[in-house]
Amino acid sequence: MRVSSKGEYSLRALIVLAKYSEKRLKVKEISEEILVPTPYLEKLLAQLKTLDYITSKRGMDGGFQLKKESSEIFIGEVIRKLEGPLAPMGCVSVTSYEACSLEPTCLLQPLWGLVRDTVADVLDATTLQDLLDQNIQMKGEKTDGFLR
Repeated sequence: MRVSSKGEYSLRALIVLAKYSEKRLKVKEISEEILVPTPYLEKLLAQLKTLDYITSKRGMDGGFQLKKESSEIFIGEVIRKLEGPLAPMGCVSVTSYEACSLEPTCLLQPLWGLVRDTVADVLDATTLQDLLDQNIQMKGEKTDGFLR
């Protein structure tokens, strides 16, 4: 699995919208916060609207807002809808399985399956609100701002 700039910037836009959930934000406000050019961001916001994550309103008091509560938006779902399967290889994909001639004797397939499951478990358990609350636990012990 690889997250493209589309996925990264879309998640950043959702975070900003969640951060300021009490008001509608203009494209320019979001753009300035996440440092993404306005024309590119407009395309991403249009896709997020199509995917039913955000709403928009035109006019002076217009802008963009989250359509759901940030605690109801799961990162795994967003990434899958924007980027496709989470599996690192087609032979272990749940949604886009691709057969491989080496599969019966492949010693890597269990590893790729574990990677897929681990990534899916983390992303599927993480909400937009978790990101806002900085409720993500990295492996290892964090001291003085550094991961040890």
